[in-house]
Amino acid sequence: MKNLFNLSGKMALVTGGGTGIGFGISKAFVEAGAKVIITGRREDVLIRAAKQLGHHASYQVGDISDLKTIPALVKQVEEEHGHIHVLVNNAGINMKKMALEVSDEEFHRIVQTNLNGLFAITREVGKYMQQRKSGVIINITSMAAMYGLPLVAGYAASKTAVLGLTRTLASDLAQFGIRVNAIAPGFIESDMTKKALDADPERKHRALDRTPMGIMGQPSDIGYAAVYLASEEARFVTGVNLPVDGGNSIGF
Repeated sequence: MKNLFNLSGKMALVTGGGTGIGFGISKAFVEAGAKVIITGRREDVLIRAAKQLGHHASYQVGDISDLKTIPALVKQVEEEHGHIHVLVNNAGINMKKMALEVSDEEFHRIVQTNLNGLFAITREVGKYMQQRKSGVIINITSMAAMYGLPLVAGYAASKTAVLGLTRTLASDLAQFGIRVNAIAPGFIESDMTKKALDADPERKHRALDRTPMGIMGQPSDIGYAAVYLASEEARFVTGVNLPVDGGNSIGF
């Protein structure tokens, strides 16, 4: 039988790949045979993550919120590590605060990373993919893009915009053999989620109560979904937003 979901010979660039969901995606890609380059702002975190991922993983320090540095970052990855076949836009930040108390600077900071940085790196990687007439882009959205979560105005706005951007990019880039999809994680056991929910036990109870499966997911759950979308088995799939959430998005 054919070895399904095999990413051997592929190279993936995963933003925010050193921790949480990004690390889970990177680990799943390595298990599927891909070479992985992880990016992030903290070199010590990237070094530890790359060591854990093994010899198929490397790292590149970079801050996607610093838009002027992105073209050089992408060029360096292409020249030093090879063609980027898969881009996973995972890096993101959040802030829990009542909407009316969020300053312009705070709102801008979240949108700059989660949306503007995502678009800039997608554009630069997409230029290389366009030349090769192939590529896969996977954006990480959120339940906050699917229903109203309180206290996360900047995060919800940015992730909802990423969902719309995913669909437009899928339409724009299909002519170049580039597929663009998104994954909407439910409540996944990551540092970001743990910090948010541990500080608000009632919120954690509500999250699990509306999740039909009644449990939180693991980073690997998102990782294996990303492997599918990156694989040739998903060759006819573009423009989708795949909830991996234990049924949270359809829960009551």
